[in-house]
Amino acid sequence: MNTQATTVQPTSTIYYKETGVIWRLSNFFLEQIPFDHPNLVFCCIGTDRSTGDALGPMTGSFLTQLVSFPFEIVGTLDTPLHALNLEETTKALLNSPEKPYIIAIDACLGNANNIGQIIVHPGPLYPGKAVKKELPPIGEVSIKAIVNIGGFMEYNVLQSTRLNLTFEMGKVISRSLLLAWHRYNLKVINNRNSDTYNN
Repeated sequence: MNTQATTVQPTSTIYYKETGVIWRLSNFFLEQIPFDHPNLVFCCIGTDRSTGDALGPMTGSFLTQLVSFPFEIVGTLDTPLHALNLEETTKALLNSPEKPYIIAIDACLGNANNIGQIIVHPGPLYPGKAVKKELPPIGEVSIKAIVNIGGFMEYNVLQSTRLNLTFEMGKVISRSLLLAWHRYNLKVINNRNSDTYNN
């Protein structure tokens, strides 16, 4: 896969309990994430102090436990990436010698029919938008998980979100990312073998 996408990929959406969700979500990731980028960074946004907003750091913690997932993970349950440190962390990343390609992961609110949907789309994520916070946009690709209903008393809604939902959705996202990475590697190996055979 090229590090520079030649066409803009559309938004992709899938329900976290759908049959074959990990395979299908890995397809979305393969379409939109340049796994060959020299500085690919996963920014998992949220806080462990809110069950709904814990989706990002929970996913980050899952990813750090996957020994064969080699990319930098920013934001875990142990060291969350949240409103108080997001701007500073983003600036530090952007000042790296090798410009990062950031994949932003966060929880979001939506309508009742869409709870449990995982959304992948090109372009930045706007953290804190659901709770009316003005935070800098982050990411070249966004992964969002709809954890509860939006539109009223957002802080309370996030606090009352079932932990099991954020746990399961975080697990699906992390496993799908790992599968996408392994599938990307297999494709690279197969292409090399094919080139060797043809030569």
